[in-house]
Amino acid sequence: MGESKGPEERPKWDNKVQYLLTSIGFAVGLGNVWRFPYLCQIYGGGAFLIPYLIALVFEGLPLLYLELAIGQSLRKSSIGVWNSISPLLGGVGIASMVVSLLVSMFYNTILAWVLWYFFNSFQNPLPWSVCPLNDNKTAYNTECEKSTPVNYFWYRETLNITPDVETSGSLQWWIVICLASAWSVVYICFIKGIESMGKAVYVTATFPYLVLTIFLIRALTLPGATDGLVYLFTPDWEILKNPQVWLDAATQIFFSLSVAFGGLIAFSSYNPERNDCERDAIVVGITNSATSLYASIPIFSILGFKATSAFNNCQQENILTLTNHFDIADQNVTLENYDQWFDYLNSTHPGEISSLPLRVCDLQTFLDQSASGTGLAFIVFTEAVLEMPGSQVWAILFFIMLFSLGLSSMFGNIEGVITPLRELKLIPKWIPHEITTAAICLLSFLTSLIFTMGSGNYWVEIFNSYVGSVPLLIIAFFEIVGVIYIRGMKQFSEDIYFMTGRKPNIYWKACWMVISPLMLLVVFIAYVVLQAKDYPAYPAWNPDYELFPETESKSYPDWVFGIIVLLIVMPVVSIPLVALYKLICCGIKGSSNQVSLNSHNNEAFEIETREER
Repeated sequence: MGESKGPEERPKWDNKVQYLLTSIGFAVGLGNVWRFPYLCQIYGGGAFLIPYLIALVFEGLPLLYLELAIGQSLRKSSIGVWNSISPLLGGVGIASMVVSLLVSMFYNTILAWVLWYFFNSFQNPLPWSVCPLNDNKTAYNTECEKSTPVNYFWYRETLNITPDVETSGSLQWWIVICLASAWSVVYICFIKGIESMGKAVYVTATFPYLVLTIFLIRALTLPGATDGLVYLFTPDWEILKNPQVWLDAATQIFFSLSVAFGGLIAFSSYNPERNDCERDAIVVGITNSATSLYASIPIFSILGFKATSAFNNCQQENILTLTNHFDIADQNVTLENYDQWFDYLNSTHPGEISSLPLRVCDLQTFLDQSASGTGLAFIVFTEAVLEMPGSQVWAILFFIMLFSLGLSSMFGNIEGVITPLRELKLIPKWIPHEITTAAICLLSFLTSLIFTMGSGNYWVEIFNSYVGSVPLLIIAFFEIVGVIYIRGMKQFSEDIYFMTGRKPNIYWKACWMVISPLMLLVVFIAYVVLQAKDYPAYPAWNPDYELFPETESKSYPDWVFGIIVLLIVMPVVSIPLVALYKLICCGIKGSSNQVSLNSHNNEAFEIETREER
């Protein structure tokens, strides 16, 4: 990232494919695999696609196109872009940088957990398949017996979780090692900036699709796969009357595309001047949503298989109870004729049947057991893998896929930190890029140690819920206002015409000027209102809880609530502070309102074009 006299010489992508893979890799992340299918499941299956696609068309794609276009036009990262449009907007770039830094710290902790499971997937049998013995070696561990081996491995062997967020616990050395490994991989891939990252994305952005395809082929052959798919995609149109569905659809598409982080602006700034950024936005946006749909099929085929296995096991237990009590010959009662036998015995011996400890076996109930996030990846899916032949292979593939998805998203987060820091001139030019990246990765690793303590999972959930929500909505709103109403729609249209050879059509203009900012405002207000209705609580894993193994719902203590407010306010406080600082320093003058708004900043493009000639 050296500078020459005159305009800054920015690095360039080796080719268009490298840029698209990097942008797709940043947009497509863990949420596509473990959040979108969950929302489809709880919100009426195929019916959820209607608000989701509406949000994509009128909120997601316009925001994505705006970021790619303004980054490519001004050829700067988030800090430089907003300072070029108006110094009053300088805080927007700082806000994006802070969010990227905070998100990267907890996001890489999830990758550390993925690595831990990946390393353990080579064991036979898988360590989450059986309960360990107690300290006396006389029986199975009590906590494990009360819950399940899968739950025990996640909460105790992996997290060694404390019963509440106030009890910190000690650092878990195995997670510390995995966290150090995860940050080392990020550093190695990013050591030369987009030069090394551009090579890494050939693997990290494409490998998940290969694994998903392998899972798809295998999953569709599993018993119960059809039940899972029918459950997932059967539309429940009544659910669309619930406003929460529309809110979740809008927030899912917004966060899924990774807009407002600053990474996409930086990536597009490395493009040549005549690149068709409109087509890029459509390709990235549609690929992201198509990936979510594609991932849902193998995920829910496997969850359907898991539900069917649980349903069959439930019936097998009842069959054993019936055959023992009524002295029925073995093999007479089977899964196929169980219902007929039960109806017959219930009609002839109703009193005895009612006294037996028979379980209620309902396939729909097992299919209703939904989970998202870490619950889907580390509990539900790992339990399903145990039932599959060759479970080690499937576990290894699954966790490699998750790591690849997360790693390519980390590239965008780190890019959203390092490039703005250089544009702020906080890092001296003589310090090599490798040293800068190493320092940021090391500081992030040291700060992330909070997530490796016994209470670490609670803090990951706090960061995930509050850092990547309200601040991003606020940043995106100011981005649209800054480009469309401060730089001006006319100037922005000319920028796009210069780059693509055509001006934005009425759809893009309507979205940028009215629809998208209005949707952001509605989503922001609705989100804040819903959050303010109830005091924030969290699910705690407490073996002493009377309803254990259910999680215990606890309210956050006041000091943690204070940190939550800080995490929401801290990233975006720079927006008003920088604007206020500029107004005080420069005074409110007519000239300061037109801070080089017509600095089309295609100066660099024209110089490049002249050089090419």
